[in-house]
Amino acid sequence: MNKDDIEDLIAIMDRSNLSEIEIADGKTKIVLRKNVSTLAPALPQTYAMQPQFQSVPLETDVPVKTMPCENLHVIKSPMVGTFYASPSPESDAFVRVGSKIEKDVPVCILEAMKVMNEIQSDVSGIIREVLVQNGQPVEFSQPLFKVEIC
Repeated sequence: MNKDDIEDLIAIMDRSNLSEIEIADGKTKIVLRKNVSTLAPALPQTYAMQPQFQSVPLETDVPVKTMPCENLHVIKSPMVGTFYASPSPESDAFVRVGSKIEKDVPVCILEAMKVMNEIQSDVSGIIREVLVQNGQPVEFSQPLFKVEIC
């Protein structure tokens, strides 16, 4: 290997993101290294697995009264997780604004640590407001639904 070949290798390294070239040719071994301290370290990439749910707008099943009851109960999240309005992406929502619900019926699913937890209503009444969107992360004790119980 001659001086011109070595200069060509140096030029290639300068134009590329290579940090080291090692060439061995019989009796000769050449190692070229860039100053590694000037290069930004490559950061490992991590990917969190997320369920593939699409956000679906919730429609009204029953018209809302013009004179709503003052007695509203709030169903709150019992845990930190991700809110899902239906049991699967293809299914209808458990409840919608205007849905009549009974105590202990499922109203949503909260996914926490890859476990799907069915959340049940603690009252009977009519859903007057859905306070979170499908696929939204929720906190412990965050309001999820407003239920009219008169």
